[in-house]
Amino acid sequence: MKYKAYTLENFREIRQINQLEEELLFDIEVVAHVLPFKVNNYVVDELIDWSDPVNDPIFRMTFPQRDMLKPEHYAAIAVLIKSGADRGIVRQEANRIRLQLNPHPAKQLEKNIPVLEGVKLRGLQHKYRETLLFFPIKGQTCHAYCTFCFRWPQFVGMNKLKIAMSRSEELIEYLKRHSEITDLLITGGDPLIMKTRFIRMIFDKINSANLRNLINIRIGSKALSYWPYRFLEDDDAEDLLELFREVNQKGRRLAFMAHFNHQKELNTKSAREAVKRILSTGSIIRSQAPILRNINDKPAIWQKMWKKQVRMGIIPYYMFVPRNTGAQHYFATPLVKIWEIFKEAYQQVSGLCRTVRGPIMSADPGKIQILGVDQVKGEKVIALQFIQGRNPDWVMRPFFARYDEKAVWRTQLVPAFDRDKFFYEEDLSNG
Repeated sequence: MKYKAYTLENFREIRQINQLEEELLFDIEVVAHVLPFKVNNYVVDELIDWSDPVNDPIFRMTFPQRDMLKPEHYAAIAVLIKSGADRGIVRQEANRIRLQLNPHPAKQLEKNIPVLEGVKLRGLQHKYRETLLFFPIKGQTCHAYCTFCFRWPQFVGMNKLKIAMSRSEELIEYLKRHSEITDLLITGGDPLIMKTRFIRMIFDKINSANLRNLINIRIGSKALSYWPYRFLEDDDAEDLLELFREVNQKGRRLAFMAHFNHQKELNTKSAREAVKRILSTGSIIRSQAPILRNINDKPAIWQKMWKKQVRMGIIPYYMFVPRNTGAQHYFATPLVKIWEIFKEAYQQVSGLCRTVRGPIMSADPGKIQILGVDQVKGEKVIALQFIQGRNPDWVMRPFFARYDEKAVWRTQLVPAFDRDKFFYEEDLSNG
């Protein structure tokens, strides 16, 4: 299949979209001026059920919906479009709105950007001791965009919001100076949007640097879901698979960090074949996804997806809580409800599926797992723990919040037992 992308400029060329009402098409146009929109012919032709697109989970994941903008933001853009305002004025208003959407949650720019010789390395993030994130500049787009993506600022053309690095030499030097780093996550965007020759250049520099501390290389990618032909028919697909094979044969473990949000993404013949080809290189595939209201917020969806992944050789890894950015208000589900969904799905699968961890809030202090709801000392509480933290000493230490059936994020929780702060907060504020 030959790749074809559809963006705001040409989305009305999609044959199937002509059946939609003009009001819905206008909604897509309005929201896509603020939140990034891109879809491709594989998603359109093989994943979306066009007999009922409005209720199709993949349609909602890729085509912007009106309620993904708050009413006042929607109205501001809609008025400008209807009045025929200059594109520059529309863009200016869209940028104003974007800055109100918490474009970089968890203080990524303030706390995660490392420094080398007094210079901030804006294409790296080093939040957790053992793991470094690398954002190669050529990989800062995707085959299609998810409407819930917390990396949406990478795609909207506001350079001050973008995280990217063009010089892999700085990556290598930072790895040399930080022997505690064992894992490198190459992320984006989607690094597999890059041609294999550019990926190989990165890997060759890593290999020639003799980095004995670096054990695992992870690639974060949605390609298995949105463009499995990257591993089947693209002109450098065989080269990419050979590169994966070489990484594993040279003593490092390559982990493909896949993003599957619904079992529909696993059902196509091309996706199944692509998974087999990646596994044949000796790589492992781990799958992670957020729980999304209106898309996958039912236990049956998750247990079916985890079971199917295990049958295919994929390791279920994380169930995330939607981050507090972008269209969080559209996708968010109360934390207590998310835990109930996770618990019910988890109870219906075998031990091989129970590699999955969740629900997880990837927040400023670290990855916080919701352990459940209980009564302690006569008080109804939400039990939590860190599975990853800015301070490694926080990890696996349980703590408690007052029961709150409406809270959707960490910042809405209050410490239980009349405590003033959660145990980590003073250390976090000092750091």
